[in-house]
Order: sequence, then structure tokens, then C-alpha cells
Amino acid sequence: MPAGAPGTCYAGWSARCCLHVACFPARRAPRRARPAHPPSPWAEYGLSPGCGAAASLRRRAPATSGDYAPTGADGKRDLQRRGRARAGGAGRLRRPAAGWRALGLAAALAGAAGAQPAAPAVPAGLGVNIHFTNPRPGELQLLAGAGFTLVRMDLAWSGTERQPGRYDFRAYDRLLAALDQQQLRALLILDYSHPHYDQGLSPYSAAGRQAFARWAAAAVQHFRGRGVIWELYNEPNIRFWKPQPSVTNYIALAREVGRALRAAAPDEQYVGPATSQIDFQFLEACFRAGLLACWTGVTVHPYRRKMPETVLPEYARLRALIDRYAPPGRTIPILSGEWGYSTAWDQFDDERQARYLPRQFLVNLMSGVPVSIWYDWHDDGPDAQEAEHNFGIVRHRWFKGRAPAYDLKPAYGALQALVANLRGLRFSRRLAVGQADDYVLLFAGDGRACYAAWTAARPHAVTLPDGRTVNLTGAPQYLPAAAK
Repeated sequence: MPAGAPGTCYAGWSARCCLHVACFPARRAPRRARPAHPPSPWAEYGLSPGCGAAASLRRRAPATSGDYAPTGADGKRDLQRRGRARAGGAGRLRRPAAGWRALGLAAALAGAAGAQPAAPAVPAGLGVNIHFTNPRPGELQLLAGAGFTLVRMDLAWSGTERQPGRYDFRAYDRLLAALDQQQLRALLILDYSHPHYDQGLSPYSAAGRQAFARWAAAAVQHFRGRGVIWELYNEPNIRFWKPQPSVTNYIALAREVGRALRAAAPDEQYVGPATSQIDFQFLEACFRAGLLACWTGVTVHPYRRKMPETVLPEYARLRALIDRYAPPGRTIPILSGEWGYSTAWDQFDDERQARYLPRQFLVNLMSGVPVSIWYDWHDDGPDAQEAEHNFGIVRHRWFKGRAPAYDLKPAYGALQALVANLRGLRFSRRLAVGQADDYVLLFAGDGRACYAAWTAARPHAVTLPDGRTVNLTGAPQYLPAAAK
């Protein structure tokens, strides 16, 4: 390790070798995209000098037996995940920002005081990870047609500062222009390292952090007013932070970037730390250091092979932790920044992925999580046995001149069904019917209402409050309800 390089990890890393960088082969890292922003000054968020943070990633979890494992079961965490391909780039196209209000996320991400903000109207906040800056013909039309409103994409430091102090964002200008045409917003990850600074490791020196912060501020200023959510780094609690995770160095970078963004563009959205899984130790260290004074949201990646409903107690614990450390009068939302299920995992297939995708989004909404980013858009490779090739909701191969441009997986249709039935409605409440593993959620708005109903147990019949009998299965169904 070079002199002055990042020190030892925070207490506990040595015991958690499964997440230690030394346990993984070297791999490249990913990127993401954006949405629109609300006109709120940093002062509204109670920002103090020197804050910041954000990131993202995927992993693998232990298998459970079938769809019927109890939702309270807490499987062991050995999830891992590999990096995504980089995209470099550079020019710029101006467009009026649609604003967070257009996404229905203004209240949720405005750091509002008091009670939890109202849930966004479906499909606001539903997003997907991508790995490109130049979409293929027909690609974004198909993506938007699924019902997504956001995309998440890496904005890599090394690809956009080819020479020290000279920034080239033209590739992202093209991407954002293409997203605008489909009314999609972006979440861009400010991430990784640069060969000109700190020996190409994650920033650990004052000079390296300052250089990263100057680049980040230049990017945010370049795209200011375009409605981007800005996230710092990707899963800094595992191997993406080189040479090994260091919460101390991450906090120092987050503060440096926070100062730079506050000076350059105080009204932009800034979130973090995008941990691999819900890493309470890493998160609490960030909160204790005061980073909640900088962030407008806390991003986590709740990967698991268990059912989506098993995240509920983790969200409750995280919510309590955020409330404990949040500045007085602020409610800071949890954002599900990256989470998906590979159809190549043991005991997984296309149908199970199609059941879990809508349940993942619905569980997030009932938990007060206003942003849900699915990993991944299209399969990353053609190998049906390779887990990393099979997180997408469309297949890997693109067909020139064909509509649709990709073959659809069942999960694509499952998302379309969710959006078609719940569009414009907001989560209201969960109804008590049947067993603890039965979920009947009421969505309402604009004079109509709808139930989203499924079970995490074996299929069986339940009686709804209006007297109807419904056979619940692992696939959500959408039933008209009486509007009140």
C-alpha cells in the first residue's frame, strides 16, 4: 500500500472477509442516469460546511427454498456483485428541467420537516440501471414503455477528465438529450478513481479529494437544472473503494464534495452512500459524521435472494437510525438505489423474477421508499448460466430495425401491468387480511382506487374488506376498489 493510502477499514471489516476487496478478483465498475429537481436551497436542508456522498452496486445472496420461505427469515449475507462496463464521454444540450414536481418526487426528496411526505404517484420514482451513454435505436422507447421514469448511470471521473482540470461531458449531453425525448430523468453516479491522482486508487489524500470535488462540481454545474439526482461513488463499503473499503476516507471525500456542490449548485439533489446491501455499520458511521446534513436521501442496495418482503425489518431499522441522526425538523427518505434478481441464480427463473419485480417496487412504496431502481435494464451477456448476464428485464441481443428492439422477459410485462393498473395512484395503506404474509395494499387518487394483492406464502383464498373472495398467489394482482 503506498504511503498515505487509505488506512484500515472501520472496525469489523476483518471479520467480514466476504466483503473485503482482497477476496474479489479485479473488475471494472458501472454507471447510471437521472431525474428532475426541486427548487430548494441547500440551506433548506440544514447543510453544514463539508458534507456529501453517494454510490451504487449489485450482489449475490444465499438461496432460499422456493417462494415460501417465511418473510421473517433472516438469511446469511454473502452477496457479492461485479462491476459494470464504463462509458466515457463529453458537449451539451440545454433543455428546460421538468422538475421534481413533474416526477411527483418533490416532497419526498425535499428534506421536508415533520411527518413522512406523501407517497409519489405511480410510476414516479420507478427506475432502472443502464450501462451506456449512446442508446441504440428503439432502446429508450422500449425502456420508457415498460413504465420506468428514471435511469441510473455511472458518470466516471477517469472518462470525463482526460487531462487534469479539463472536463468533457459530451457523452452525457447526448445521453440526457436522448432521455429528455422519452421524458426520463437521470440519476448520475459520481464515481471511482483517476490515474492522475492518488496512484489511481480511490481518493485518500487532500489533493486527490480536492481534484475529485472540482470535477464533481464541474459536472453538477454543467448539468444544473436538468433534474439530475447526484450520487457519490458506488458501493464504497466493498471492493469498489480501492484498495480496500475505508469509511473514514469515504466520509472525508463526501464532505469535500458536499462543500464543492453547495458552492457550485446549491439547489441540486445530493444523495448517498449507496452501500452494498443495507450495511448498518457503514451507514451509522456516515450518519455519526454528520453527512445527513448534506444528503437529501439515503441510498442503499438491498440485494438478496430472499423474497422482497424480507427487507421490511431492515427498512424499519434504517428508518429509526436515520431519524436518530437527522438534523432537527428534517425527514430524510430512504432510496432503493439498486436491487434486482438474476434469472440465472439457483432456484430462479424468468417467472420468479417476474413475480419479484413488482413486489419489490410495491414493498418499497409501502415502506415510504420513493425511489426504486431495478438492476438491470437488459441482460449484460448471452450466457444463460452466468448470474451477471441475467439481471435484465429484456434479453441481451439487440435487433436492428425491429420493434421491439429486444426480446422481452416476463418481468417486463409484470412492470407494465403494475403501471397500467396503478398509474396516477398513491400508496394509501396496507389492509389486514388473512395471514401475516398476505399483502393487500390500497392505492388511491383522482377519484379511483385499486388493490395490489399477493402473498409471500403458498397460494390461498382471502376475503377483502368489500366481501370479495380472492385467490392470492406470489404474483401481484390488481383489483378495482371503492374510492373514498
